[in-house]
Amino acid sequence: MQSLIARRPGRSPRRDPAPSKWDYRLQRLLLTPYVRAFLIKGVPGLVALGAVLLWFSHEPNRLMVIDKLTQLRAEFEARPEFRVSLARIEGASDDLAEAVRAKLALPLPMSSFHIDLDAARSRIEALDAVLRADLRVRAGGVLQVQITERVPVAVWRSVDGLTLVDETGHRVAGLLHRSDRADLPLIAGEGADRATPEALELIAAAGPLIPRLRGLVRMGERRWDMVLDRNQRILLPETNPVQALERLLALDQAQDLMNRDILTVDLRSDHRPTLRLTPNALAEVRRAQGLETVENEL
Repeated sequence: MQSLIARRPGRSPRRDPAPSKWDYRLQRLLLTPYVRAFLIKGVPGLVALGAVLLWFSHEPNRLMVIDKLTQLRAEFEARPEFRVSLARIEGASDDLAEAVRAKLALPLPMSSFHIDLDAARSRIEALDAVLRADLRVRAGGVLQVQITERVPVAVWRSVDGLTLVDETGHRVAGLLHRSDRADLPLIAGEGADRATPEALELIAAAGPLIPRLRGLVRMGERRWDMVLDRNQRILLPETNPVQALERLLALDQAQDLMNRDILTVDLRSDHRPTLRLTPNALAEVRRAQGLETVENEL
């Protein structure tokens, strides 16, 4: 059937304005929010990042930036509000304070950013007399050093001489003469410092024997001998020495044992103490009772 409207000669057929299927999908994709955001913001960002990376790929540019940042940091750290010009040491005696200052070894004034507080604390706590050190930078450019000193509780006599020790047996300081710290009890022997807590328990439990106490001697790094005046010695067991001493004190209270002519009281046996008499007392006992042994068991 021929068209009712005749075609005009020289004209091409009219093009359909509707998009093709792939054009339609592409337009819909470009209209989605994520793609639009990427095209609007992402692509320029990637271009800028690429330009920055390209600029930093040249070594002179990198060195220039590093030098500038280093200069800015140095200027910031050198500001007056960060400058420390004084170290204040508290809680320490005069001699110990001087030793702490020497251990600090800080060329003041200097920036607080250049002070390693942890390293300075470690150097100070390495001193024998320092139990703990707290370091803080205070306002006004002051480095506050709070010292907790070790408190000596006993004098330890060893082959190296006299040493002051604290309650844990840690060395506090050396001592030239025993009379310089006559107020502290004396412990002696190899390993006596490590057993200081047990020695303090024995001294606390000694009770009426404390005025006569001359010291404690560590025997074989295992047990204690308690030395009294008149050359009397109490041989304590390796285990439960405090309980053994308390039993002896009860016996002494009942029979006035320690005021007799006795050289040693051996408490190493759990059954009963063994006594060793002085030569004069032993001679009298032999004459009175005809005893042949040196030791008399109660």
